[in-house]
Amino acid sequence: MRATFRNLYHQFNVAAFVRNRQDHAVSVLRWALILIPMAAAVGTLCAAFLWTLDAATRLRFAFPWLLYLLPLGGFFVGLLYHLTGRSVEGGNNLIVEQIHQPGGGVPLRMAPLIFIGTVVTHLLGGSAGREGTAVQLGGSLASGFGRALRLDADATRVLLMTGIAAGFGAVFGTPIAGAVFALEVLAIGRIEYRALVPCLAAALVGDWTCIAWGIHHGVYRIDALVPVDALLVAKAGIAGIAFGLTGLAFAEANHALGGWLKRIVVYGPLRPVLGGLAVIALVHLVGTRDYLGLGTLTATPGGLTIASFFGPGTYPWSWALKLLFTVVTLSAGFKGGEVTPLFFIGAALGNALAPMFGVPTGVFAAIGFVALFAGAANTPLACTFMGIELFGAAYAVPIAVACFVAYLCSGHNGIYLSQRVAVPKIPAAHLVPDATLRDARAHRAFRLR
Repeated sequence: MRATFRNLYHQFNVAAFVRNRQDHAVSVLRWALILIPMAAAVGTLCAAFLWTLDAATRLRFAFPWLLYLLPLGGFFVGLLYHLTGRSVEGGNNLIVEQIHQPGGGVPLRMAPLIFIGTVVTHLLGGSAGREGTAVQLGGSLASGFGRALRLDADATRVLLMTGIAAGFGAVFGTPIAGAVFALEVLAIGRIEYRALVPCLAAALVGDWTCIAWGIHHGVYRIDALVPVDALLVAKAGIAGIAFGLTGLAFAEANHALGGWLKRIVVYGPLRPVLGGLAVIALVHLVGTRDYLGLGTLTATPGGLTIASFFGPGTYPWSWALKLLFTVVTLSAGFKGGEVTPLFFIGAALGNALAPMFGVPTGVFAAIGFVALFAGAANTPLACTFMGIELFGAAYAVPIAVACFVAYLCSGHNGIYLSQRVAVPKIPAAHLVPDATLRDARAHRAFRLR
């Protein structure tokens, strides 16, 4: 009798195991049928966006007078959003909010609006990035897929994360960093591992699709090789403090100037007009156009780009000038993103710090490239992976140390105000559970009154 019960129990366990595996296989197949076409569509849009951005930049180089149309272009973009895009003005923050608290979803019109707005910004010389556009393209398209397939709120949350991963991985050619970024950017101190595999799959498909369309990403080489010893790691950690504080300064300057402009210029389309005039004035003041656009291409052979900071020359104040140009551009309402300018600022700051630490400029430029972004976006893991994907594993340890230190030193601040504080970096009694960076910033402003 006991043997009979044992056999029945064994058979039941086997049947349950098989049934569970079948359910798992069906779930994987279902997600694959959703993710692959969605990520491929995001990768295709990102490829079209990168090609258009490159063409717009080269057109600006060919016709320098286009810079003087920046105020007019800013008014056009501002009016376009004012008339048709008020519900999507939140940009990346709107996507983060919809992942935390699914509601009306991300409107599909976000995709064409951010595409047009970013291309106009770069065509006319605004200093902005491209990650915001890629993330919003991915989020908008993912949300559209979710509505079309009638997915529930929980599945839609995961799909939005995969849209971020696909866009980020495709636009930078760093799929691992894209997957981790999509999970890490949502909340400080918490990662949703259940979405890890879908995000990685989406990032890979997005990146592969973008490459299949013939898009090539910039390559940055560290020519000098130095041993990774305790001294280099210590230097990277100390430099990480500077990267974190600069990332904090960038985020706070952007929010502060943007808030001030909204208070004094109530009519939204006029704010980019003022920003465009300010950028033109800055160009004439500093006497160069090297700080316009992404900073990946230059109109003249001797012009500055991100790649310049990996060479033997040193540029002590380029990081501050790029920070100024970018804050003026983005706070006024021009579209694009912060990340590529942060790469420029970080690489330039690393280049400036290298002689002080007795380290080759290329090594510190690479570390600063990702560490400053880690501090500004509160994504140290994603930035560590990005550093390894871009520069190889030889400097993985100093890159990780600088990213983690920068993350800690930037405090409860960041470029994405809808990011939540799940686990505070340091004890913070004033922060309620899952408070946003916007809440933390409002509390600091109240205390300073």
